[in-house]
Amino acid sequence: MIANNPFPAPEDPGFTAPEKEIELNISEYVAMVRRHWKLLAVACLVTVVASGIHYAVTPKQYMANATIQIERRNLSPVGSGQNPWLENYWNMEFYPTQYELLQSRGLAVRVVKRLSLMDDPAFNPAAGPARDGKQGTTAADDQATLGRLADQLRGGLAVDPVRNTQLVRLSFQSSSPDFAAKAANAFAESFIDMGVEDRYASAGKASSFLTSQIETLKQEVADKERQLQAFSRTSDIVSLDPAANVVLKRLEALNGGLMDAKKMRIQKEARYHETMTAPPETVADSLSGGVVGGLRGDQLRMERDYETKLKTFKPDWPEMVSLKAQIEKGQQHLDDVIKEMVGKAQGSAYADYQSALRQEQSLENELTNGKKEAIDQSSSAVQFTNLKVEIQTRRELLDQLMRQQSETEVAVRLQDTRQSNIRIIDQALMPGGPFRPSLRKDLTYGLLFGLILGIGGALLIEFLDRTLKTPDEVERRLGLPTLAAIQDIADIGKTYGYSSYASGERPRVRTGRSAPAGWLEKRKGQPQAPAQIELVPHERPRTLISEAYRSLRTALLLSSAGELKVVAVTSAVAGEGKTATAANLAVVLAQLGRPVLIVDCDLRKPRLHQVFKVSNRVGLVNQLTGTAEPEAVILPTEVPNLWVVPSGPMPPNPSELLSSARIREWLNAMRERFDYVIIDTPPALAVTDATLIGMLADGVVLTLRGHKVTREEARLVRDRLRQADIKILGAVLNRYQALQTGVATGYRYYEAYGAAYGAEDGEVTKAGGSAA
Repeated sequence: MIANNPFPAPEDPGFTAPEKEIELNISEYVAMVRRHWKLLAVACLVTVVASGIHYAVTPKQYMANATIQIERRNLSPVGSGQNPWLENYWNMEFYPTQYELLQSRGLAVRVVKRLSLMDDPAFNPAAGPARDGKQGTTAADDQATLGRLADQLRGGLAVDPVRNTQLVRLSFQSSSPDFAAKAANAFAESFIDMGVEDRYASAGKASSFLTSQIETLKQEVADKERQLQAFSRTSDIVSLDPAANVVLKRLEALNGGLMDAKKMRIQKEARYHETMTAPPETVADSLSGGVVGGLRGDQLRMERDYETKLKTFKPDWPEMVSLKAQIEKGQQHLDDVIKEMVGKAQGSAYADYQSALRQEQSLENELTNGKKEAIDQSSSAVQFTNLKVEIQTRRELLDQLMRQQSETEVAVRLQDTRQSNIRIIDQALMPGGPFRPSLRKDLTYGLLFGLILGIGGALLIEFLDRTLKTPDEVERRLGLPTLAAIQDIADIGKTYGYSSYASGERPRVRTGRSAPAGWLEKRKGQPQAPAQIELVPHERPRTLISEAYRSLRTALLLSSAGELKVVAVTSAVAGEGKTATAANLAVVLAQLGRPVLIVDCDLRKPRLHQVFKVSNRVGLVNQLTGTAEPEAVILPTEVPNLWVVPSGPMPPNPSELLSSARIREWLNAMRERFDYVIIDTPPALAVTDATLIGMLADGVVLTLRGHKVTREEARLVRDRLRQADIKILGAVLNRYQALQTGVATGYRYYEAYGAAYGAEDGEVTKAGGSAA
């Protein structure tokens, strides 16, 4: 035996419990997916076909793009003395307000009118003869239809600001490529028109007010000049020197102050009239500091959200009713804020006007008193000077108003030139192809979704599968060394690494190299796969399964530092291949040239007599009951150096027989006669027979069938054996499907190497030629 033990048992001093893995093993997940590649393929196929159907049934949508530039400069019709480029520079709400205006219903209404969509049957099915023949259509109905069409038009518009620029891209989607281009251009042009009209609407009103004031001043100047001429003729006064008269200087100063007060009063009055006649929204925007713009933006967002949800829900849906109430409440709040702002503006302008008027009246009263005083001194001179000063001040005021009127009229005339801070950079062109659906995107998303679905399904199946499948998993989950991994006999063609050789071609191993010459001739006439796995090392010693059992033999002999002569083979449940493992282990031990005895201790469902084709009339039961001699139950087999003890007739009390002192004495006698004794036992979880035999043996080999025995069953049988102080030598994984795991474990490397090595040498270890 070997002094050093590379496979310590749990009860040995060198045994340490396996550490729980916490790292992410990608290869295990790849193996899980590879085991379920058919599910992955079906999922991908279904999703790709579904994507193709989606592409075929989805209506074609076309998108046209127009690009506009929005500058910050101010184009106020009346000069304010500020730099037009800097006036809106610090207005952070400027561009968000412009983006909301582009998506407003008011702009959409302009586009509907511009394109005459109310009369277009393609856009408005109620138009045409049906609408002309409908009686009782009111202006309110037309307005409702206009709003509905505007909301419908807004649904196809998308506003996309170009980052870090003044450019805005307007995109419109429609089922008609021509209409998509027309609508995108109409939105851009209507937005420019709306800005021009709003900007110059107040300019016309200011011009009308200034014209009326100028006419009044002209009439006053003419009246004063006639009075001055008449007074000069009656009083014979041609000129006076006001510098020498204090009263006249005071009158002159009062006249100057009165003219300033009149000018101030006229400006305040003009401001008051402007607030009374200008649109309430314009007045509120100028005074709210962005509050009205923010409220209007919130209102537009709620309306747009309502229109979007209207495509999914009905108007009487509770959520839609609640949202509609919020919109109406927000509109009422916006109207109240505008009304409040306009009221404040009108009140402030009126107060300023009244203050200027009172100041003018006060100066007029002081001037009247000064005139009386001057009349006492020289009524004629004062009156002459007063008329002259009044004429001069009125002329100066008239000149100033006429200059303002000229500027305003120029601004009004500029409206025809459509001067604006917004200009179209790129006109929308008719799209050459549909924007959606996209066959490439649909297939890509379908394939991606299929991969996600297939991989998710495969991983879900794997995580729901509680069975043991790989040697690594056995070692990790149970903490037991894997003595051998025996592949499934059904996959022997793939397991051997050879392709079909029925056609006469030289087979190839998994390494890619051809088998040696003459191999095919030797294989002809032999079955490609044995009918059963029992006795494969004897009947087919050159197969990889036979080599796997020889590896089991080597690992078993190295698994214990003490004497190892009696080995019991058991499993958790039935059907895990314990009988095949015991039989083939006995065969490969016999191939060492040493006497080996295999005993069938499965007294409930014995099978060894069928495997070795011997009689089961006399066996272990007869020996334990004293009805047969020891030599009568030990039968030779066709395998050299191997004898078998069948179970014999089925007893009514198997557990009592296996727990008797007679079996202990008989096993001690067999230890002296044979080098190795292999015992086949029943499943350990089903009955206690395996535990009773394991206590008499030097160690137990636990047989596990891949993809059948669960982790819980394997842990339970391990714990049961350990509680009985039974030494577990290791585990054998039967029906190991290496081709399906996809994990490059040492077992797969060994298989590939073994196949190539055996093919090159054309030799295999004969009985007694393999060293332990």
